[in-house]
Amino acid sequence: MAELHQDRKPPLNTGGAIQGKSAKSIHTYNAYNLSMSAVKRIPVTEPVWKDLAEMRSAGQTYTDLLAEMIEDRKKRRLEEDVRKWSSRKKKDYVSLSEIRD
Repeated sequence: MAELHQDRKPPLNTGGAIQGKSAKSIHTYNAYNLSMSAVKRIPVTEPVWKDLAEMRSAGQTYTDLLAEMIEDRKKRRLEEDVRKWSSRKKKDYVSLSEIRD
């Protein structure tokens, strides 16, 4: 689950927020294990905050949204890596038997 707060003063490390401007933060915690929950703050600028709010589905938590975004990013990176490796010529490869420690 996520709790959302607007800080009155920006934290020391605003993660890109402009000094003197208020920053938004996302507080996440694990609702399944409240006895060992971890709350993390991620300062974001107002435009990023609004974009994230618009991206959420009805009933979707910020944790779920961020997890979905991370998974999508991992898939894109894997697809990019596969395309790069697929485009290499066979002569660029070295047989495992040719590799010595």
